[in-house]
Amino acid sequence: MTTAPRPVVFVHGLWLHASSWGPWVELFHSEGYAPTAPGWPGEPDTVEAAREHPDAVAGLGIDDVTDHYAAHIAGLPEAPVVVGHSFGGLIAEKLLGQGKAAAAVAIDPAQIKGVLPLPLAQLRAGLPALGNPANRNRAVSLTAKEFRFGFGNAVSEEESQALFDAWTIPSPAKPLFQAAAANFSLHSEAAVDTDNSTRGPLLLVSGLEDHTVPDVVTRSTLKQYRRSTAVTELRQFEGRGHSLTVDDGWRDVATAVLGWLREHGF
Repeated sequence: MTTAPRPVVFVHGLWLHASSWGPWVELFHSEGYAPTAPGWPGEPDTVEAAREHPDAVAGLGIDDVTDHYAAHIAGLPEAPVVVGHSFGGLIAEKLLGQGKAAAAVAIDPAQIKGVLPLPLAQLRAGLPALGNPANRNRAVSLTAKEFRFGFGNAVSEEESQALFDAWTIPSPAKPLFQAAAANFSLHSEAAVDTDNSTRGPLLLVSGLEDHTVPDVVTRSTLKQYRRSTAVTELRQFEGRGHSLTVDDGWRDVATAVLGWLREHGF
């Protein structure tokens, strides 16, 4: 009997379109998985359409996005591996804690409730949205210069511009406001069930040159899982920034993720 391929769900974060996962989807398919990369609720199918219709995602919060992916997962033949980047990493953590994923990989994940470090670089990276309180229920776009600082600081200026041109879209600012206020909110949507010991394994991935989610934030996220006996591991990549899932070194990260999944029987 042939075993059905394990579903893998890729979840993007702010300011990148779902289609940016294309190379990962192709690689995982070639490795025997059944990958999908759904967009966020209301996200248009193409980068161009998303740029033309920014209000399609305005006002989305963390739970809106989590519920959207949970509904997608409900239609799969078995619990998937969820791989998320940035706020997609936070979503992956939430879905794993809720028992909706068999395993999860959170790449440069947005800070969850309980994470205290807030480096200056992270504050600067979030300013395009957080700098104006009126942005909370709006969709916000990055300029090429802002993308260079927040995503492309570890690659050449030419590559950063090419990535900006290819993949950036307007994104809802609300998740950033929710994460920023998480430690002051009793029922924050950025909360994750980090104490769950019955969940599947979790891999946290950190780019050591990341400005948007600095390594100290990801290391603090790891500490939030200290009361869980479930597998929780950290892999750090030297010289890599927030663009590590889409820049010319993406395959190194993807190959490491595939190796980790094999190690844990997925």
